[in-house]
Amino acid sequence: MELSKYFRKFLKKRKKVLSEKDYYLSSEMYRITGREIQNISLYREAFSLKSSSKNPGYKNYERLEFLGDSILGSIISCYLFSTYPAANEGYLTQMKSKIVNRKNLNKLGENLKLKKFIQNGSSATLSENICGNLFEAMIGAVYLDLGYDACRNIVLERLLTPEEINKLENLIVSYKGLLLEWSQKQKVSIRYETCEEIQAGKNVVFRCTLWLHDDKIANATESSKKKAEEKAAQRAFYVLNKKENILGAPKTNT
Repeated sequence: MELSKYFRKFLKKRKKVLSEKDYYLSSEMYRITGREIQNISLYREAFSLKSSSKNPGYKNYERLEFLGDSILGSIISCYLFSTYPAANEGYLTQMKSKIVNRKNLNKLGENLKLKKFIQNGSSATLSENICGNLFEAMIGAVYLDLGYDACRNIVLERLLTPEEINKLENLIVSYKGLLLEWSQKQKVSIRYETCEEIQAGKNVVFRCTLWLHDDKIANATESSKKKAEEKAAQRAFYVLNKKENILGAPKTNT
């Protein structure tokens, strides 16, 4: 009973010290991390977008994103090294790539609804990778605020648990990379022909055709050259996997 009274007094006192906006951010970070944060300014920075402000003291998430990327990479590398003692360097590299690739980080950031913590700016102008960027920036803030050990525990116990990591083992991150590796092993020639097209309404799209030697295997249309080639590679994988069983029909990253 005495403890609960003390805790209520502590929360009231903390709420008085912090602004309402900061108190909300602090409370939400506690919900996500399970730890009482110490330096609210780090989290403000982690969720601040770039601005045209000429204020020399203004900071945005990019520096913390850079730091968080390195810290997250270190945590995952150490985890994989100790968890898979018999795995070779190639397997460890592939697993790390599946965990920290942009698509997975975007998904993690979306699940945590990190966009709602943005301190400034309009959601209409956000890039498609903003959730992953904010996730890395938050990791950077946690590291600076609570230290490496606490950050590692938060990542592995709450954000990227071993159970979640295990689910990624058979997922395909890049079909284009997978087909390249397969073609090199099989000593076959794969090439992509990508052209720009203007559709009705003057929308620009990219059409990609994938060839195996002189045979057309698949084609796809997307809003960017990179997306069109990846989609064509994915469709080609399904075609080739039926004939060659390229990877023993693994799960796909949907």
